[in-house]
Order: sequence, then C-alpha cells, then structure tokens
Amino acid sequence: MPDSLTVGPTADPRRVRTQDGRFLTVPEGWALLPPGDAGLTRRVKAAGPSWTVQEKVGRKLFSRGVWAPEAHIVQARAALDAERATPAYEKKLAAGRARRAREQEEYEVDFANAVLRFLAFSPAWLPHAKRMAVLVAAHATPVGSGTVARTERIPIERRAEAAVIAWMRHQTTSYDDMRIARVKGARREVRRELADISRAVLDLHRRDTPHGSASCPLCTALAAPAKPPPAGT
Repeated sequence: MPDSLTVGPTADPRRVRTQDGRFLTVPEGWALLPPGDAGLTRRVKAAGPSWTVQEKVGRKLFSRGVWAPEAHIVQARAALDAERATPAYEKKLAAGRARRAREQEEYEVDFANAVLRFLAFSPAWLPHAKRMAVLVAAHATPVGSGTVARTERIPIERRAEAAVIAWMRHQTTSYDDMRIARVKGARREVRRELADISRAVLDLHRRDTPHGSASCPLCTALAAPAKPPPAGT
C-alpha cells in the first residue's frame, strides 16, 4: 500500500510529482477528494494512506485535493453525513459560531486599543485617534480579510502599526492612482516612501502644536466617509 505523501499535480490528471521529483501514477481504485470539506478530508487521511495534492502559485500554496482509496472516501462521507444530520451536531455548530463571534468581538476591541497605543496622539487629537482606531480595526480585523492583522506571526503591536500604515497609504496618499513601474522592488520602494510620509503626518498629531487641519491629509480623511481599501492591504 502506498505511503501518505504530499505531491504536486502534473498535466496528466492521474499522475503526480513527489517533493523529491519522482513521478507516480495514482493507484487503481483511488479517487480524488476535492478540497473544501476539512472534516471529511481529516477522516479520509485518518483512514489510511493518501496523497495530498498541493500547487504553489507565486508565493501561495493551494490545495488541489486528496487522492485516497475510493472506498475510504465513500465510507468517511457516509459516516460524516449521518453525524451532521443529528441535533447534537447542529448544537455543536451553533456553539462554535457563538464562540468564534465572541472571540472576533474581543479581538476587534484588543486591536483597536493596540492601534490607539501606537498612534499615541496628544490629548488635543484624541478624538481623531479614536475614530482612526475604529476605522483601521474595521478594515483590518474581519476574518478572511487577508490583512496583517489576521496573522499571529508577529506581536499585535506590530500588526497595529502595519495596519495603520496600510490604511493611511490608501486613505491619505495617491497610492491607489499611481502608475508604478513593473520592476522588481519598485512597489516596495513606493510603499516605503509613502510610509515615511505617513509617519511624519502621525507625528503632527502627537504634538500639542496646532496645525492646519484643512491641509492635513489625515484630518481630511477622517472628516470624510472612508473609501474601502483593497482587500489584503
């Protein structure tokens, strides 16, 4: 019986490539379980050998399904369908949704407070800081938003800083309308320059010294309805 492997797809739908470059033919009697049902996938993998198909596109890794004995897939699906039809399972789902909603609400508050700490505006500009914290958190924290706020790889303080700079890039600069050369590093350099400008604008609000609100891009953005930044920024 074949081992459980992680493989890549090939042009032949029943041929795969192993991580060490070998090409294998899918065994007779195996079927491809499409991605999308994590519970079913876990059960199929637990039932015996399987080949998990993954494809890297750019920097992202996509699941293309799992090859496994068709009998294992059929049995696992039947057992899972029966379990999901019970009242106990629906109760479990409802409890999970409620728990995730509470966790999301708590995270939104924690993140908005982290944004406030990073902004550190002077008392004169505190209303601006509070409004900005709400706007940044609303954009950055939704599940599936793809923003830096959803990663746990860096501390929340750094997530908050990155989210503020990203929000300002779209709300207080002309970044969205810029034509940036398709040269490696060009977009990164533009973002770095805009980040420096954004930090200078933030510093204005960390002092008690008044400044011209009408000419301040941040004050202007906070006074107007916010345009939604592109996802994942």
